Amino acid sequence: MAQPARKITEHHHITREEGVCGGAPIIADTRFSVRSVVTYILKQGWTPEELVQRFDHLTLAQVYDALAYYYDHQREIEADIQHDQPSA
Repeated sequence: MAQPARKITEHHHITREEGVCGGAPIIADTRFSVRSVVTYILKQGWTPEELVQRFDHLTLAQVYDALAYYYDHQREIEADIQHDQPSA
């Protein structure tokens, strides 16, 4: 079985993979999206330390790189968050 195509980004810990989270940017070797990091930290007020405590497969380096990716691609990630929101 062929591996899904993986696209490396300019951020060391962030990739995109066909068939994983709809091709949205994720933390490499996980299914944890940049969108989720942003939602927990910037929208819900968690600290990066709280996030890695609750999701112990993540590292602080990965979380901070996801945040850096967000700030470099803010429009894209905000659109992804909006798309992911349930309709009222």
